[in-house]
Amino acid sequence: MRTKTETKRQAILDVAADVFREMGFERASMSEICSRVGGSKATIYNYFTSKEELFFEVVLQATEAEFEAAHLALDPQGPDMAATLEDYGRRLLGLLYKPDVRAVRRLVVSEAGRSGLGLRTYEIGPQKDESRVAVFLSEAMAQGRLREADPVVAARHLRALLESEWLDRFLLQVIDTVSEEDIASGVHRAVAVFLSAYGVGATL
Repeated sequence: MRTKTETKRQAILDVAADVFREMGFERASMSEICSRVGGSKATIYNYFTSKEELFFEVVLQATEAEFEAAHLALDPQGPDMAATLEDYGRRLLGLLYKPDVRAVRRLVVSEAGRSGLGLRTYEIGPQKDESRVAVFLSEAMAQGRLREADPVVAARHLRALLESEWLDRFLLQVIDTVSEEDIASGVHRAVAVFLSAYGVGATL
């Protein structure tokens, strides 16, 4: 029964991905998704409580591999700390500013106060990222490659620096896209600031 349930859930996600791609989020409807999947709306709502949640799950599934790849860039044996952090930063921001992920981020912000979508997004996105980066930074501190500090706080500082040049303007829709060139140069500056604070010999 569990296999059947998971198969049905995946079928809904596959169909929803097609509908969202063809119609966009606003025009897509649960009725349209239901008609293509077959069965009743109640069946879909047994798996996903809202169109927003379904949309989020579709994008999460589509971007999971890139999210994992960003963290694989954090090689504790990498010879150049700046290069390692820049590789991670470029991968992470390249993902966060992809068109479908941009849409989800704005959607989550607008829906966070009306549903549990904000907390769920935080747990499987920023919180998960923070934990993995903190582990990497803790190892680097233990190896003497960064100064001793709270690795969780350091991870938060790194994430904030990486998006510092765009985040407010992006969320308020002053800007929409960020080019690869802007990401690369922004990440380079962010990592330089981070290492000036957390590099060996730095003090706060």
